[in-house]
Amino acid sequence: MKTGITHLILITCLSLFSRSLSAQVLDLKSCLKMVDSTNLTLQNSRLDIQLNDQQRKVYLSSRYPKLIFSGDYKYNALIPGQVVPAAFFGGTPGTFTTVQFGVPFNLSNTLQLNQILYNPQLNYGLNALAINSEVVALQNQLNTLDVKQQVASTFFNLQAIYKQLAFLDSNLTNMEQLINNMEAMVAQDLVIQNEVDKLIINKLTIENAKSTLENSKLQLEDYMKLLLGMPFENLLNLATDSLVEKTLIIDNSEAFYPELELINTQKKLNVEERKGTKMAYLPNLSFYAVYNYNYNMKPQDDFRTGIEGAFIGLRLDWTLFDGLEKHYQLKMNAINAEKIDNQKEYTTQQLLLRTKNALSQIQLYSGSLNLAKEKLKLAESVYALAEMKLNEGMIGTTELILADNGLQEAQSNVIAAYIQLRQAELTYLRSLGILN
Repeated sequence: MKTGITHLILITCLSLFSRSLSAQVLDLKSCLKMVDSTNLTLQNSRLDIQLNDQQRKVYLSSRYPKLIFSGDYKYNALIPGQVVPAAFFGGTPGTFTTVQFGVPFNLSNTLQLNQILYNPQLNYGLNALAINSEVVALQNQLNTLDVKQQVASTFFNLQAIYKQLAFLDSNLTNMEQLINNMEAMVAQDLVIQNEVDKLIINKLTIENAKSTLENSKLQLEDYMKLLLGMPFENLLNLATDSLVEKTLIIDNSEAFYPELELINTQKKLNVEERKGTKMAYLPNLSFYAVYNYNYNMKPQDDFRTGIEGAFIGLRLDWTLFDGLEKHYQLKMNAINAEKIDNQKEYTTQQLLLRTKNALSQIQLYSGSLNLAKEKLKLAESVYALAEMKLNEGMIGTTELILADNGLQEAQSNVIAAYIQLRQAELTYLRSLGILN
């Protein structure tokens, strides 16, 4: 009974928590912060870091002694024999006899201890794993930047859709009001029905555009929920972003380029690989100790005896000639080092060019947004004047529809300039490795 009540309380609390999350208004900063803990891609990226730590521990364990037990229990159905000179047992010289060694039952137990004393490859492996930890951490930072860029890009695309829908709703309201006015004028025989039909066609076009946009909005909202780790049934409530330029130009000294850091770690790995190849010329030395207890039985004669054995030793493995394998490995390593240097130089130039182009685009699209907003004001004035003249019977619906089309085009241009500016700002911040 108590368990059932506990489950009910837990379900209720989770439901309330889910509703509070769905009702929460999320701005861009909140979204970027949320993905750190909720995005499954970033969770896996952090698990890769933990996995690498465990791999290092596994490798470290090879330095510890190994204790191995083995048992061999067998029954000799036919005891094997060995041909020996008969004279060995006092027989006729030059003749041979067969002698059987062993008893039917043999129980062998062996305990062996192995300990590596010197293996130059171990140090190379540990250094490589330490550098690989840096690689995994940098890959996590790159994944975080990529996911946050996706979140920010989706956030701005949704903002563009919300603003476009608001424009369409306003246009639709105006068109419906005009149709009502024109229908009243038709009833008074002041205009013909054809004029109303033109407005109705224009209204249907707006409604179709709105329906298409609503479908795109639902798809983008689901994608945003996926990025944020939210259930699809939750309501996504985003804060409104203003149609203005934001000051995102920052000092380049704050920039962090994980792409270049990743190449630096590749260079470190290349150096360690070269050291490891050279160390392979050195011998390996290990210690081992073995204890064996062999128990023999022959039930027919009631014979039973146990034999102990123990020994210790040192094992040296040294490859004196490997067919020039390591020689060619070192040549390959030198070629890879040159490739890494070229890759670093190219990536550096690429990042600088990306930052420069992003700055140029920010300035361009900032001007485009301001110009589009000015054109929108003019288009709104033209439409308002056309609407007034239509109501006064000074122009027909064709002129109004042209003004309405001009207004919708001006609205779309504002949205296009807005999204281009935001994407350029994102590209700029991403090129500097800064997305918080």
